[in-house]
Amino acid sequence: MSARDFLVEIGTEELPPTSLKALASAFLSGIESGLQQAGLNYASACYFAAPRRLAVKVCALDERQPDREFEKRGPATQAPAQAVEGFARSCGVSVEALIQTEVGKGSYFVYRGIEAGKASEELLADIVSESLNNLPIPKRMRWGSSRTEFVRPVHWLVMLLGESVIPCEILGLKSGRKTRGHRFHYPHDIELLSPSDYLPKLLSPGKVIVDFNQRKEKIREQILAEALKVNAEVVIDEELLDEVCALNEWPVALTGRFEERFLEVPSEALISSMKSNQKYFHLINTQGKLLPYFITVANIESLDPAQIISGNEKVIRPRLADAAFFFEQDRQSTLASRIEKLKSIVFQHDLGTLHDKTERVSKLASSIARLIDGNAEFADRAASLSKCDLMTNMVFEFTELQGLMGYYYAKHDGEDNEVALALNEQYMPRFSGDELPSTKTGMALALADRIDTITGLFAINQPPTGSKDPFALRRQSLGVLRIIIEHSLDLDLAQLVQLAASNYPDLPGSANVTERVIDFMLERLRAWYEEKGVSVSVYQAVHALRPTRPLDFNKRVIAVSDFAQLPEANELAAANKRVANILAKQITADSSSVVDSTLLTEDAEKDLAAAVSVLSKQTQPLFAQGKYPEAMTLLAALNPQVNRFFDEVMVMAEDDATRHNRLALLAQLRELFLGTADISLL
Repeated sequence: MSARDFLVEIGTEELPPTSLKALASAFLSGIESGLQQAGLNYASACYFAAPRRLAVKVCALDERQPDREFEKRGPATQAPAQAVEGFARSCGVSVEALIQTEVGKGSYFVYRGIEAGKASEELLADIVSESLNNLPIPKRMRWGSSRTEFVRPVHWLVMLLGESVIPCEILGLKSGRKTRGHRFHYPHDIELLSPSDYLPKLLSPGKVIVDFNQRKEKIREQILAEALKVNAEVVIDEELLDEVCALNEWPVALTGRFEERFLEVPSEALISSMKSNQKYFHLINTQGKLLPYFITVANIESLDPAQIISGNEKVIRPRLADAAFFFEQDRQSTLASRIEKLKSIVFQHDLGTLHDKTERVSKLASSIARLIDGNAEFADRAASLSKCDLMTNMVFEFTELQGLMGYYYAKHDGEDNEVALALNEQYMPRFSGDELPSTKTGMALALADRIDTITGLFAINQPPTGSKDPFALRRQSLGVLRIIIEHSLDLDLAQLVQLAASNYPDLPGSANVTERVIDFMLERLRAWYEEKGVSVSVYQAVHALRPTRPLDFNKRVIAVSDFAQLPEANELAAANKRVANILAKQITADSSSVVDSTLLTEDAEKDLAAAVSVLSKQTQPLFAQGKYPEAMTLLAALNPQVNRFFDEVMVMAEDDATRHNRLALLAQLRELFLGTADISLL
């Protein structure tokens, strides 16, 4: 079957830079999905994305669908002749062309034919339209008098299959072969004779690097070269690099400078202003200290780049001056002096103000500090100051600096260094994979703040739903678990939640809040372990016992995960499942789990009883010390005795005493493994 290249380009006003890459990827994915559903084969496909365009190129696309055999079932063979003739007419054939076939218990007339495949040019417009309709656009816009909706107004549409234009109308535009060059360097139409013209003609004369990744790497090379000119290192944030790439069609990196006096302001505030507002890359020296330089990326190749640099310096100067002013003003009042102001900020209607929250967190953080051998006074002080920087000018302007500015202001106020560090560490981890608090005061505060929030919202019956989690309780729960596990803190969630709940007055959901919060938090571990490559069945085996100490939970998971790799694991897991099923049906509330050695008659049950007795004594201290891997390794040695027992012993013996004795032996066997997890779930 012959094949041709296909190109579609949607020309628009400047697209949202933070979502350009996602839009382009989704556009490509939608088209590939449509081609696959249509049965159209192709060699490869890729997307192109620039500020004013989304495009997809498909190489060696089949010119038509393959012919398809189909079968249409008609009436039963016993049906009246008129019904059979009517079916044949509906198929466009004579009765003689029908065949008889057996279907289930009956015999039917069937028509088998071949459906000719459609030409790809008949299908592509619908495939492209469907992909555009499914793009992840939170809010679409309309323009002019048209009722067409898209993420931005559209101005041109290219649809080429080989050298031919696919005639169609999409987003209110008729298809053609003309694209457009750079808005300033080449504001003219560019005619494309075939998809292969797209990249080279946009590059020259169009002055557009349309390949997103190629443009991104060009920007990277340019800013690295600019940094070398001033003997500095440039800090390349990949998200910022993607955003800058999405803002420029013909990128040119330029280096500007700001006054050194601004370096007295915390570097994070300066960097935040440069990145968030101006999309600048900042530079540092070999010691990691911020330098008074920035790199901006222009969308034009200017004949006088000094003018562009000067313009950017004029823009950044007042922004940095604002940061310096805020910093100076904020330091004129201590953090402690702002505590009373927290009474004016509502945390949550039913849970009180931020001042109420800090009082609760102070009590909880002090308790946690004692449990982890930290300084309770430091924890109490850090908690009382924890939200005060929210009342400062700097954090009001740069909300992402909350906690960090608290650290700087606390240091200025003469607070203890660990207290100051905790004000920033309370928000760690801020996102998946982020660093954790390093000080015990920071750990106590981070745990207390999160557990207070989670417990409070569950106590007013406002847990997260499938689509809504306004307080990010899932992320906060995982933060609690990570801090406890990765810092090896022997803390019990039940105790922590009970302490948090005791700080609240009677709330509608207080009755069983501890159980609900623990269940919610432990469930967060499922996805966390999956990301680490741990089988869900391993998590479920441990979760079945519901250990409420996250560190202990993690030790069990590691032990069961290692155990699952042993050659004996499958047989022992199956045996445990068999034992669980037998006991569930036979053991009653008054049944005994004491084995009477005088009732053991078979060699196989004697061997198993002896092995269970020995291992019970050996594993009991290991379980008590949390040495689950060692215990599970010992239990793996039971495999021969367990297999022999089930091969040679009739558990459900006719004699009541013998039967109950064997059930008691199985109960002891199961209890041994339940010291770590329910391996029957593996």
